[in-house]
Amino acid sequence: MKNLGIITIDKTGVITAPIIKEYNEAELYKKGGFTKQDGFKKQAEWAAKIDGTKYYISMYGKTAGKANYENKYDFPPPIDTVLFFGKCVLVGRKLLPSGEQELVSLNVLLWNKIYEKLMGGFEDLVSTAKEDEEEEDELSCIPNSEKTKSGYLKDGFVVDDSTDTDTTSVSETSDAELEEEDTEDEPEELEIIPKKTRIKKKKITNTNEVIEKNEVYVDISVELEAELFSDDET
Repeated sequence: MKNLGIITIDKTGVITAPIIKEYNEAELYKKGGFTKQDGFKKQAEWAAKIDGTKYYISMYGKTAGKANYENKYDFPPPIDTVLFFGKCVLVGRKLLPSGEQELVSLNVLLWNKIYEKLMGGFEDLVSTAKEDEEEEDELSCIPNSEKTKSGYLKDGFVVDDSTDTDTTSVSETSDAELEEEDTEDEPEELEIIPKKTRIKKKKITNTNEVIEKNEVYVDISVELEAELFSDDET
């Protein structure tokens, strides 16, 4: 067959869709980037029905090679646990009404559809979200008396909102009582009033000095007279 589209998958998992001008199964190893056909052969064949057409996909590759050339692409079962090396090649065929198989060109879009089918399908997040919105609420048929104010079913784990409020008030009251008890246990501060200092008045009278009201007056006249008389005698 001329101008046949095939799929190549390199070791990093990158998919391309080259066109073969003249298909020859014996020379597919060249599309895999190998210089020799040694070890390059058909490793698996899958069947999948897409849009009413049944497709057969043949996978060609090598199971032996050098380190760091391992192919990291996740192939569908039954070769999902087999280690391949280098580039792998996919060739497609379709089932005719006569029951015969005919080569068919593959492209990335068609292979992705077949791959999704072979892998068991992938969950469509958009359709799943729409289904969740249309799903009937399980609590819609439950009487309001059996549900909390928030709309949850009353059971051993979900408590009514009013219960939470009562618990909070009791907790606050307990904290206030504890603060009062702590205040009562604290010792009272005593005010110390200083005593008035009294100064005793003492009056001392003699010939030499007079002390009154804490002030001292010294009469030095007697002492001077005594000194003068002593000098005259000498």
